[in-house]
Amino acid sequence: MMTKQTTRRIFLALGATGLTYGLTALRGLGLSNATAAGATTFEVTHSEAEWRKLLTPSQYSVLREEGTERAFTSPLNDEHRSGRFACAGCALELFSSKTKFDSGTGWPSFWQPLPKAVLEISDSSFGMMRTAVSCRRCGGHLGHVFDDGPKPTGLRYCMNGVALSFKPGAA
Repeated sequence: MMTKQTTRRIFLALGATGLTYGLTALRGLGLSNATAAGATTFEVTHSEAEWRKLLTPSQYSVLREEGTERAFTSPLNDEHRSGRFACAGCALELFSSKTKFDSGTGWPSFWQPLPKAVLEISDSSFGMMRTAVSCRRCGGHLGHVFDDGPKPTGLRYCMNGVALSFKPGAA
């Protein structure tokens, strides 16, 4: 049985998937929003060429150009072991598996990051008001946070799986 909230999340996921393709086209024209990395100095920095060598093309698109992976494509959606999710760009641990939940949106979702792991930045790109989430150490774009998550925080950190790695073990 589908609840109102599940139906809304599926609708949003499908809309975001379509939006992803439009944003990719705009990004190709040089119309993307400025990244957090462009506005702040971070502990881990690399030249554009170095980032391109360190990351896969899809990781580079998300982490360095604020791209979005297609919904329901990340193997991390089905990751249910105990452990930590880290930044694919610099390996900083960002989320505990204890805070992961199935949001039904097609992206790994968490109700809380680890302390001092992420930065939250107002994002008004493409006519929407959202809060972008970036890695505190390298400035890599991870996804966005929304206020429709579960208790205890009521938040949904909707992350691109390609921007994360998983480290099994203690959560």
